[in-house]
Amino acid sequence: MNNRPYLKGFAAYLKLERSLAENSIDAYANDVEKLLQYLDVNHKELALTKLTLKDLREFLIWLNELGAQASTQSRVISGIKSFFNYLVLEELITEDPSDLLETPKIARKLPDTLNLQEIDALIDAIDASKPEGMRNKAMIEMMYGCGLRVSELTELRISNIYEESEFVKVLGKGNKERIVPIGATALKLTKIYIDEVRVHSKIKKGNEDYIFLNRFGAKLSRISIFNLIKSLAISAGIKKTVSPHTLRHSFATHLIEGGADLRAIQEMLGHASITTTEIYTHLDRDYLKTVITAFHPRA
Repeated sequence: MNNRPYLKGFAAYLKLERSLAENSIDAYANDVEKLLQYLDVNHKELALTKLTLKDLREFLIWLNELGAQASTQSRVISGIKSFFNYLVLEELITEDPSDLLETPKIARKLPDTLNLQEIDALIDAIDASKPEGMRNKAMIEMMYGCGLRVSELTELRISNIYEESEFVKVLGKGNKERIVPIGATALKLTKIYIDEVRVHSKIKKGNEDYIFLNRFGAKLSRISIFNLIKSLAISAGIKKTVSPHTLRHSFATHLIEGGADLRAIQEMLGHASITTTEIYTHLDRDYLKTVITAFHPRA
């Protein structure tokens, strides 16, 4: 059974109609691929347009038996639901079999954060004697100071920094733009990198406007930034699991601890829903006790 045309059409829909980034399109496609693998492994010669709720529930049982965590199952269900919604929109099916498909309940994992001393240690671990030292310092400050995703950092452009007003334009998920304040330290280090280091680079054609470049004059990859931060964390003696997203978590948490409004943080992070931002309110018990003692009338 050739189900590939449905998958190809779905990818085109995500790109053209929903304007999703390539990484997001790949993630959705992988969810449907898992469903195709299930059909293949279990010798079910069925078109995707003929699947029923019973078939989808059996697919989830199969995923569970393979050891897929609840979070993975939830992610796959989300992709499958989007796919069948596409089939309905294209009038390839009349009823959506995924409508009643239940998402497994998952415990909300609290993200790791770094305190100020650990962030300083991370930056201090950068070898300033190396040509990329200033670039790396500017990148860490930019991620922590603006709460950027790693993909947003790699896409930052010189033309999107508004130095006088101290703002930076960020291209987020789904190609949605937002304006984020840029802190004095991040702005200063980024300017030094652009004016005194980057200016001496031989820039690859098409990369002239990207801020952060590798040694070949091209924009940095996401994996290179992941590797850099993991290496710095080891050098700094930080025992936590540290990734570029840890800096984003820390940005949000420190703002909340400082009393920032949740809606403002939502805007800066580029979250579509306030419920996504609420995960950052995992303040430690000592801090919460301090707040109650200081501000509650019955404390």
